[in-house]
Amino acid sequence: MSDAPPPIRVLVCDDQELVRTGYVTIFSAQPDLEVVGEAENGHAAVEAARRLRPDVVVMDIRMPLLDGIQATRQLAGPGADAGQPPKVLVVTTFNVDAHVYDALRAGASGFLLKDAPPAELVNGIRTVARGEALLAPAVTRHLIGHYAEHLRPAESSRPAREDVVRALTPRELEVLRQLAEGLSNAEIAAELYITPETVKTYVSRILAKLALRDRVQAVVLAYRVGLASGTP
Repeated sequence: MSDAPPPIRVLVCDDQELVRTGYVTIFSAQPDLEVVGEAENGHAAVEAARRLRPDVVVMDIRMPLLDGIQATRQLAGPGADAGQPPKVLVVTTFNVDAHVYDALRAGASGFLLKDAPPAELVNGIRTVARGEALLAPAVTRHLIGHYAEHLRPAESSRPAREDVVRALTPRELEVLRQLAEGLSNAEIAAELYITPETVKTYVSRILAKLALRDRVQAVVLAYRVGLASGTP
């Protein structure tokens, strides 16, 4: 009798049939992934996710009827159905999608580029399925460069900044700033001369202290309260 864990259930959502077919081919070739369905628009994505209960939804942003941001909000946002919502991995193209920040706030657990290598897409699914968030450094840096106006903290957010500073130790604050720069655990470990396991412990403490779901929410918070170096 095998002790292998059940495969990760994946729902593929994209309005282009060729893209969906490519994803299904890539994911189905992995023994630990199972594609349970496809959707060609946001409405179909929400309906299929609620019916099929996937672990991870691979979501395009630009789709007809209901875009990927609204679909993500319905599936993983604050008003999502009770129970265990799926993790949403958004695939995006910088020069097309102008709503990366909105999708982050909607509840996406990760971002990857559409032209990411197949191995990166597969590992992205595994990462978010484990409950970890995936925010590629390039996505974060693009966010800094192109969405500064959305990320600039308002004066009303200053008390929130003070609350964050009070809640975290100096080392945890440094780790949070590194997260907001888009660094991976291994990169943060190298920057701070600690082990990746220690970084993971710090990240867990930060999320617990600030009542955040994952590191994507931590990145958004760091920008909103002005703790990231990319904010004014």
